[in-house]
Amino acid sequence: MKLAGKVAFITGAARGQGRSHAVTLAAEGADIIAVDLCAPLDTVGYPLATPEDLAETVRQVEALDRRIVARVADVRDTASLRAAVDEGVAELGRLDIVSANAGILSSGSTQELTEAAWREMIDINLSGVWRTCKVAIPHVIAGGRGGSLILTSSVAGLKSYPNVGHYVAAKHGVVGLARTLATELGPYGIRVNTVNPTQVDTDMIQNDVMYRLFVPDSLHPTREQFAAASRATGLLPVDWISSRDVSEVVLFLASDAARYVTGISLPVDAGATLR
Repeated sequence: MKLAGKVAFITGAARGQGRSHAVTLAAEGADIIAVDLCAPLDTVGYPLATPEDLAETVRQVEALDRRIVARVADVRDTASLRAAVDEGVAELGRLDIVSANAGILSSGSTQELTEAAWREMIDINLSGVWRTCKVAIPHVIAGGRGGSLILTSSVAGLKSYPNVGHYVAAKHGVVGLARTLATELGPYGIRVNTVNPTQVDTDMIQNDVMYRLFVPDSLHPTREQFAAASRATGLLPVDWISSRDVSEVVLFLASDAARYVTGISLPVDAGATLR
C-alpha cells in the first residue's frame, strides 16, 4: 500500500471530490481525518453537503478497514478546524497528508457581485485553505518525516473565466499560497502542490447555476446543453472528468512516487488550459 502508516486530513470530505479523496487514500492504507461544514450557505445556489453525507464517507472509509475521525467544522473558523485536527491526531497518532479541498461556487459579473458573495468566496476558497494549512502544518512538522500538502485550486487558478471573478481570484490565490508554502516548508521535507481540475462531475457543477453560466443564452439550460458547452472547453473528447480522476492525482502527490515534486500546479483538465 502506497500510504500505509500515514494519516490524511481532508476538508470538504462529505461528498464529491473530498469523499473520493478520502476513499482513494484509505484504499492505499491511510487513516483519515475528515471535516465538512454540512450546512447551507446563503450565497451558494445549490444544496451543500449534509451530516448524512459525511456519515456515508465514514461508512465507505471504514468498509476499507481504515480508521476515520469525522467532524463537522467550518474552514472559516480556525478554532473548529484546529479542534478537529487536534482530536484526529490524538486518536490516529500523527499527520502526514493534507488535502485542502473544501470549496464553493457562485457566479455573477465582477461589478455586480455582492459584498457577501465576494467575502464568502474568498473566506472559504482561499482563506479557508490557508486556515487548513495553518492548523495542520505543526502536526506534519512534528511527525518528523516530511509530508505532502495538496491544495485544490482549479483551471480557474491558471486562466480567467467571465462571471466568476471572485472564484478566479481565490483559485489564483491558492496557487500563490502553495508556492510560498513550498518554499517555507521544504527544509522540513514537506512538499506543497496544487491540483487544478477542470469541470468535475459533482454537485458543484451539476446544477442550474453552472448550467446557466455555461449556457447563458438559454432560459432553462439542460444537462445535455451544459455537457456540450463543457466539452468545448477542453481538447480531449470528454464532457467533464470524475472525482476519481482527480483523486488519482491527489494520491500521486501524496505518495512517495512524488517525493521530489513540490511547488507545482498540476492540471487535470482534459487540455482546458490550452484553450
